[in-house]
Order: sequence, then structure tokens, then C-alpha cells
Amino acid sequence: MRTNDPVLLSWLAAQFAEENIDAVVFDAHTSVIEGSISAILRRVMAVSEDLASARLILAEAEIIQIGGRPDA
Repeated sequence: MRTNDPVLLSWLAAQFAEENIDAVVFDAHTSVIEGSISAILRRVMAVSEDLASARLILAEAEIIQIGGRPDA
């Protein structure tokens, strides 16, 4: 996933940690240095062994972003 939304990034980190998914945010420093024009998005990466679980969490994040409820 690519985003500069700090709330979403924090939520993803918490969800991944809860599921014991190792994830890393790439480009965080570059994104901050370029200022607030959002030209460089931060990327959330997970190891391939955790990919299926990570994709479920990302799908839930997409539902939340469009205003839905993941449990609906």
C-alpha cells in the first residue's frame, strides 16, 4: 500500500502488530523531506510469508477509507 495518511499508517502498523505480521514503512524520510506536496508516498511492505494475512488487513483498510464498515 502507498499512502501519506499518518492515521492509516498508524492503524496498519497496529493491525499488523496484532496479527504478528512483520511490516516496514519505506520512503518515510523521503516523504517528509519533500514537504507537504505528497509527491512521494510511503510504502508499507510485509514479508511474503505474511502476504495473505496482510492483504486481508489492507482490504479492510480500503473498506474503511471509502466509508464502509469492515464488519458490515
